[in-house]
Amino acid sequence: MKILLAVDGSPYSKKMLAYLTTHPELFGTHNDFTCFTAVPGLPPRARAAVGADIAQGYYDDEATKIIEPVAAFLAQHGIQPTLVHKVGHAGELIAQEATDGRYDMVVMGSHGHSALGNLVMGSVTTQVLAHCTVPVLLVR
Repeated sequence: MKILLAVDGSPYSKKMLAYLTTHPELFGTHNDFTCFTAVPGLPPRARAAVGADIAQGYYDDEATKIIEPVAAFLAQHGIQPTLVHKVGHAGELIAQEATDGRYDMVVMGSHGHSALGNLVMGSVTTQVLAHCTVPVLLVR
């Protein structure tokens, strides 16, 4: 199964990873995993002021802070994921990546860093559920 793991470094992402690694019968090494994170874009004026190269370096650094610890954790459990990051709105990008990449499932935490905005489900989660064409497993 081809599985997209949407991560943002939040406690709910960590719970999702713990769930994933404690259920090898469902999410074992026989699956193809991709860790995906979305980095919020800089405001246009800030991007213009610092230049494209510096902005890209910033995006890469921010993604690395989130995705490298996830990859290291999964490697301890025998999972070698593909690492992907994109710049923009997380909910839209996750749904688009899941569809365009022809994933069988998206696995993500029910809340992220912006969890205070929505008490029942995070706003990113709401967007993914509204726009994603593949099954989504939410871990709380």
